[in-house]
Amino acid sequence: MPNVPMNIQEIEKCLPHRYPMLLVDRITEIEPMTRCVGIKNVTMNEWFFTGHYPGMPIMPGVLILESMAQTGAFMLLYDGGYADRVPVIGSFENVKFRRKVVPGDQLVSTITLLKFKSGVGRIAGQATVDGELAASMEMTFMFVPKE
Repeated sequence: MPNVPMNIQEIEKCLPHRYPMLLVDRITEIEPMTRCVGIKNVTMNEWFFTGHYPGMPIMPGVLILESMAQTGAFMLLYDGGYADRVPVIGSFENVKFRRKVVPGDQLVSTITLLKFKSGVGRIAGQATVDGELAASMEMTFMFVPKE
């Protein structure tokens, strides 16, 4: 069983993302190629709150999806079996947003691998704040070679 929680330095060893696009701060649970739980601490200092929306800061839905996708990418890359590849988003389906995500929230993404074959797979994700569902989705991804 992996040693969790994992901090930002350990996350950066697996994920190619860096500031300002790294949207996972901590991994609290991991079963490689099966399930992963990641945390994004949402603060008023985020670059996107400058324009979304002034006076009423709300985390953009696309970045909530990206945070879930990055948690899924960590799950796929953690064991090192695909270190020469990068998982990229193919499509999102069944996306639903249920509540706003605002500064001070802790976004918890729970990702489950639904299927994987020949470098293409599908994950399901739920993002919660204080146990309340904020967003859900299914995502198709594919591994591409690092360039």
